[in-house]
Amino acid sequence: MIYATDTVEEIHTIRLNPQQAGLRLDKGLTLAAPQLSRATIQRLIKSGQVFRDGEPVGSLSEKGLGGVDYVIHIPPPEPTHLIPEEIPLEILFEDADLIVINKAAGMVVHPGAGVNSGTLVNALLFHCGEDLSGIGGQIRPGIVHRLDKDTSGILVIAKNDLAHQRLATQFEHRTASRHYLAITKGVPKREKGVVDEPIGRHPTLRTKMAVNRKGRRAVTHYQLITPLSPFALISCRLETGRTHQIRVHMAHLGHPLLGDPVYGRRFQPPTKWPEEIRLTVENFNRQALHAATLGFQHPRSQHPLHFHSDPPADFQRLHQQIERLSS
Repeated sequence: MIYATDTVEEIHTIRLNPQQAGLRLDKGLTLAAPQLSRATIQRLIKSGQVFRDGEPVGSLSEKGLGGVDYVIHIPPPEPTHLIPEEIPLEILFEDADLIVINKAAGMVVHPGAGVNSGTLVNALLFHCGEDLSGIGGQIRPGIVHRLDKDTSGILVIAKNDLAHQRLATQFEHRTASRHYLAITKGVPKREKGVVDEPIGRHPTLRTKMAVNRKGRRAVTHYQLITPLSPFALISCRLETGRTHQIRVHMAHLGHPLLGDPVYGRRFQPPTKWPEEIRLTVENFNRQALHAATLGFQHPRSQHPLHFHSDPPADFQRLHQQIERLSS
């Protein structure tokens, strides 16, 4: 099935001002047309969709000229072949520009290898109808940031290209705020701290991430909320947003998340523990991580928005049961 909307090619005519002329063309055009990302400008130049004097411009790095018109053709987004699915969503906020949801643990955000249905994108295609972002050249909901399949919590999704671009800029410039709750194995020695370690692909296990000197900078601020020996309830604030960032950084500190099947070993509760507590810990088969708060400026009105969600029932039960060990 192809899911498409009635879209047409956009044409923008842009003239660089004196401050923009002389810069690399892709940079100058991005400054002159802030509604388009630099990556989008680069893609359009490479595909021959940016013209000067009726001819496609030569390269990304040529100097922009003042006093001339650059005509940018943005082809209509290609239809997606994904199938809209009527999947319930917990919606915290919605308007014409964006939708904020509380994602359930177990839901994949975006289709990938071997996963083509049951994802958040499938649900959004059904829910949003024709209110879809075309950023990236494909009709799709504007996934601005992601949560791992088994991480629960708050996500914002753009419903048009303007919202997508402006929200993405906030995440890129670190002006959006994100706080998580996590339960770790062991109690961190310091009540609060900062992990500033680059994250990249694991050198031998390509399905994992790792602290990797060749990776991208990643910064996680953590704070101990409650010691729950032999565990701890902590909060984490993301300064950057790398894949599996909190999971990798806490494992790097020697305190992997309870239940994490990738970055921590399975925890075997002592037989002397009360059976109810032991079974709760044994049966918690996902990383104990919840995206609890999200704050950002509305992409159109610029008004500050802030959202909070309590952890889901399985996380709360886990917390309550292991809290009994410390009481």
